[in-house]
Amino acid sequence: MIKKLFNKIFKPKNIKPEASKTQHAQANRPILGTKKPTRRHPDVNKHKAASKSSALTISHKTHKIDRTLLSSGAHKTIEGLQKAGFEAYIVGGAVRDLLLNRIPKDFDIATDATPEEVNRVFRRSRIIGRRFRLVHVLFGDETIEVSTFRGSHLEIDGDSKVTDSGRIIRDNVFGSIVDDAVRRDFTANALYYDPSSQEVLDFHNGYADIEAGILRMIGLPETRYAEDPVRMLRAVRLSAKLGLKLESGTQAPIAKMADLLQDVPPSRLFDEMLKLFLSGHAIESVSALREQHLHHGLLPMLDVVLEQPMGERFVMLALQNTDDRILSGKTANPSFLFATLLWHEMLAAWQTYQAEGRHAIPALHLAMSEVIATQAEKLAIHNRYTATMKEIWGLQPRFEQRAGKRPFGLLTHPRYRAAYDFLLLRCESGELPMEVGEWWTDFANAEGDERAAMLQADTAPKKRRKRSRKKPSGTNAAPSSAVGNNESD
Repeated sequence: MIKKLFNKIFKPKNIKPEASKTQHAQANRPILGTKKPTRRHPDVNKHKAASKSSALTISHKTHKIDRTLLSSGAHKTIEGLQKAGFEAYIVGGAVRDLLLNRIPKDFDIATDATPEEVNRVFRRSRIIGRRFRLVHVLFGDETIEVSTFRGSHLEIDGDSKVTDSGRIIRDNVFGSIVDDAVRRDFTANALYYDPSSQEVLDFHNGYADIEAGILRMIGLPETRYAEDPVRMLRAVRLSAKLGLKLESGTQAPIAKMADLLQDVPPSRLFDEMLKLFLSGHAIESVSALREQHLHHGLLPMLDVVLEQPMGERFVMLALQNTDDRILSGKTANPSFLFATLLWHEMLAAWQTYQAEGRHAIPALHLAMSEVIATQAEKLAIHNRYTATMKEIWGLQPRFEQRAGKRPFGLLTHPRYRAAYDFLLLRCESGELPMEVGEWWTDFANAEGDERAAMLQADTAPKKRRKRSRKKPSGTNAAPSSAVGNNESD
């Protein structure tokens, strides 16, 4: 009796509610890597089922995609998002390449999670982009790009912006997987692969188009090209790379809408041109560009160069060399490639400056600067590439100097190998005699006295060495220490 009385008097009355409150707060604390179940609408599962019902579901028995070809980063990203309760699919070019029995270079993932939700699921991730926000998920050296299902950019209350010509310049509007499939460019790129179920969702008959060898635009091609003119270049590139024939309705508007590329930021054009020329199918891509009249204005004067016998042979040899390297698993230097594409334009400018009475080397440097500046107006080649391009061009006159110590100095130049390969292309195209390239090949392979014996007679006029003035004799002559101080001043 006395014990119960003491408990009533001294025991805090709110101890249980506090404990309960603390436990409740801990239960509701957000944990990294999980999704709050209250974030989703209660009918979300019905909505997902309805979305999938509008797609053709292709089983593994039919498509036969080997999911072991997926990278570990792609597997982990899909598993992480699905474990957190989100939808997640491999999408775009990776699925297309897998169906064409090609090994994808990278894997893009589409999900119904927002960029912020993806960022919370993966600790090593970052949100990027302004035009459309994406998330890069990092796994060692591998980067997986995750995008949220896109919605219609025509929504009034959405975060989107369109120019008067119809080009989309901001596109942060999210939607369902059905909306996202509509926003894809080609039917072959609107396929969604779920590695866990091994099913492919096909919303626009892309699987049938791939089987038929056709590249078809989703929606009205004129509208899609106006939204993003780069799609015209992408159509040409993918057609050449994958061996898919452009569907007639997809191809028809390209020639008349080519001028829209002038409104595309130079940096985007440069990225697309790199993909086109470094695809391993540059020869086919250039031929397709010419057929669609898309080469005009992309690389200034490239259309003129391709109409000249020597210029066309030089460019085609360079592109074939690039294709051979890429298809054999080697790397290709963009600096070397663009140096070849713009070489004959630079030659023309160089000759013009020399005709005006300028000396050869100063005229060369003026020509290089002019061509690069003109190029920058249409195609923003990065400075790290233009610097190497100028070095390759600048070394070409030195290959004509085969006497004295100059050849030995050229062999030790950091850009010698690239400049030498460039020289061989010039010889093979007929611009220079083959004997020049053969001499440098033999000179580089020779050693010691054999090299010295190959040198040509030095017929260049020797520069007169300036004589140093003798110090005047007499008491008024300044001491040597005083002269040194004056020079340092």
